[in-house]
Amino acid sequence: MTFENLPPLLDEALTARGYTALTPVQTAVIAAEAEGRDLVVSAQTGSGKTVAFGLAMAPQILDGGIVSLAREPAALIIAPTRELALQVSRELMWLYGKAGVRIATCVGGMDASKERRNLSQGAQIVVGTPGRLRDHLERGALDLSALKVAVLDEADEMLDMGFREELEEILNATPEGRRTLLFSATMPKPIVSLAKRYQRDALRISTVGEDRGHGDISYQVVTVAPPDIENAVVNLLRLHEAETAILFCATRENVRHLHANLTERGFNVVALSGEHSQSERNQALQALRDRRARVCVATDVAARGIDLPNLSLVVHVELPRDAEGLQHRSGRTGRAGRKGTAVLIVPYQRRKRVESMLRGAKIEADWIKVPTAADIRAKDHDRLLETLLAPVEVEDEDRALGARLLETMSAEDIAAALVRVHRARMPQAADMLDDGSREQPRDNHRAGFDDSVWFTLNIGRRNNADPKWILPLLCRRGGVTKNDIGAIRIAANETHVGIAAAAVSKFAKAIAQPGHDEDNDVEIVQASGPPREAARENKRRGRDGERPQRAQLGVNPRGDKPRGDRPFGDKPKGDRPRGDRPRGDGPRGGPPPRDGARPFRKDGPAPSKHGVKHKAKGNRPR
Repeated sequence: MTFENLPPLLDEALTARGYTALTPVQTAVIAAEAEGRDLVVSAQTGSGKTVAFGLAMAPQILDGGIVSLAREPAALIIAPTRELALQVSRELMWLYGKAGVRIATCVGGMDASKERRNLSQGAQIVVGTPGRLRDHLERGALDLSALKVAVLDEADEMLDMGFREELEEILNATPEGRRTLLFSATMPKPIVSLAKRYQRDALRISTVGEDRGHGDISYQVVTVAPPDIENAVVNLLRLHEAETAILFCATRENVRHLHANLTERGFNVVALSGEHSQSERNQALQALRDRRARVCVATDVAARGIDLPNLSLVVHVELPRDAEGLQHRSGRTGRAGRKGTAVLIVPYQRRKRVESMLRGAKIEADWIKVPTAADIRAKDHDRLLETLLAPVEVEDEDRALGARLLETMSAEDIAAALVRVHRARMPQAADMLDDGSREQPRDNHRAGFDDSVWFTLNIGRRNNADPKWILPLLCRRGGVTKNDIGAIRIAANETHVGIAAAAVSKFAKAIAQPGHDEDNDVEIVQASGPPREAARENKRRGRDGERPQRAQLGVNPRGDKPRGDRPFGDKPKGDRPRGDRPRGDGPRGGPPPRDGARPFRKDGPAPSKHGVKHKAKGNRPR
């Protein structure tokens, strides 16, 4: 296939890569109206922006369709993160490989001396992060005097990360007549200001539709009790069995914790966060590309610039900060026409925030139940049958081995052994404390709990108490199942729970033991009776949200002695009229000076023992 408006060498590279058509943003940047002009481009994540600016700057890189032999860089691409810069370099290498263009990459965490040697040997395209590029520029290793085009990729992210000073210093070192291509997902005021300062008559291109949620991404939301988050992660990975999946956490510590737990459960998993060196990051990403690992646990450092060809599942283990972060994380899948799934794991108490975030991002999400062990077993059965029934070429050696097995075992036994071996290779699904299969009643009486015993928790509506996270807490602390728990009735400051009589002894013994770290603030005690009797008792004692009334004026509500009995005087302050206050013997009617104290002097402070008058405390010798 031949692409219009492109040099033949780039046409061949696109065809060899499997391109049959250009994406909307790629078509827009090479249109006749965009030729030779400065551009401000907004496009969806995964829409082929790297190839887009690679095609847009071709006239400045190639001289008459062939590579320029100039040693100074003709094009400079600035990216916010190391991963994105390396990704851009890889994309441009295959795009300009047939043209013989030399590309130098300059990013933090890599060998700076090696980068300087690459620059000194001549490179037509330089890709790097702002800090490292400025370092090479100040050392004289990077010469931008002949630059023809500068590209700012993810410009909004670079400004958010505080790289404005570096960007200005780099752009100020470039010639006046250069092209400036600014790619930004959003257009906040700082981006507009940057465009006005460094661009001339820029053409605005936007291919972001009204549906900001990526069209090739299916969004799902599962609500869980906070202690069930890790179990939900395990079950989602097992249900989807994606070729590659990324799990996003908020902190490095949580990345370490989840990485260790998934490794222990049998998943092939790598970690990616700011605490890892560039070499470790590269090894982790290469393991995912080689399929030696299938799961990556990462912080938002992987939310931009990570392009894995087989990534089909993104799980937000911890919620992103805002809708923009949600889209950048989710945008790691569903790229270049491929389908992907993004799943948000939402603690019950955060549901409203997530609903608001999805509305702001204009994303339609399916609210689903967390997969159970039974759901996963059913899915495993379907996948195994599909695998075994698929046509394959069988070698003679395998047939001979099968014949030997049939001599000693029946076909049913062989099939059962095959299923058992297949299942043993898979990590076990997790049992959820609350799988969402039924709603725990708040106030309705459950059958079979007529003789239940009531317990009281020291949390209520004012503590955001909710049965959906109280139920797993009771199961964990009390060593019981959800079937042993009856009605849950929530008051302002406390919660009443009915426990089946058969489980009371076990429950009472378990709650007497120290709780888990996250449960230490929740106290569980046996109540004197049903909630109504307890409520009347609380009201009499001034509990359940009512402030206790003082019996008489001057009595401390804590039950201490009356105020008049305190040792600092017999009468409350303010009872003696100011006009009748007796004057003391000291200066200005105050009390006389203590022994050894300096007397008051109208003409200034008294001289110190050093014989120097000090007019300010700061001048006193120490």
